[in-house]
Amino acid sequence: MALILVIGNKNYSSWSMRPWLALKATGIAFDEVAIPLYTGAADKQRILDFSPAGKVPVLVDGDITVWDSLAIIEYAAERFPEARLWPEDRGSRAHARSVSAEMHSGFQALRNECGMNLHRPVRAKPLSAAALADIARIQAIWSECRQRYGEIGPYLFGGFSAADAVYAPVVHRFLSYAIDGSEEVRAYIAAMTALPAFRQWTDAGLAETLVIEKFEQDCGG
Repeated sequence: MALILVIGNKNYSSWSMRPWLALKATGIAFDEVAIPLYTGAADKQRILDFSPAGKVPVLVDGDITVWDSLAIIEYAAERFPEARLWPEDRGSRAHARSVSAEMHSGFQALRNECGMNLHRPVRAKPLSAAALADIARIQAIWSECRQRYGEIGPYLFGGFSAADAVYAPVVHRFLSYAIDGSEEVRAYIAAMTALPAFRQWTDAGLAETLVIEKFEQDCGG
C-alpha cells in the first residue's frame, strides 16, 4: 500500500511543503491528497478524518498515521533509510537535526511578517527588528553549512537532506520579499530553486486559483 500524504494549498502551506519536498526529492513514492485550507466545515472535517489534530500535513502508512511536518520527515527517514534524508556522518546528522529543529520551533517573527504566498508580487516590505534578527540567523545557518559542506554538494549538508526540505519555504520567503543575502546565501537559493521537486511544487502553487484573503493582506499596491 502506497503512502498517503495529506497536504493543504501549495500556494500558502509551508508546513505541507516540507514533507512533500522531502519525499519527492528523494524518490519516496506517495499518493497526494490535497485539501484546501480555510474553505469551510466540510474540508475541515476531511482533515479531521485523517487526523484528530485537524491540521495538515498528515502521512498515512497503512494503519500508521503521522502528523506534524518534522515528525513525518523523521518517520520517512526511518522507514526509508536508503533515501538518506539525514547525513550519514553522526556529527553532520546532529548538526542537520539541530538546525531543522531550530527552524521548526523558531523564527516566529519572520513567519508572522512574511507569510508564504507564491502569488505575491516580488517586493520588499518594512520588517521589525525581530524579523530582521530571524533573517540574520537563518543566513548565518545557511552560510555556516555551505562553508562546512560546500565541497560535497550544493545543499546545506552537501547532498539534499531533510534540512533543505525544512528550510525550503524560507527560500520562497526570501524570494517573495526580496530579501538579499551573501554570495553563499544566493548560491544556496539558486541550488534550491533549480531542484526539480522544488520547481514542481512552485509551478503547482502558482497554478492554484483559490485566494485566502487573510494571507493576501500585504499583496496590494
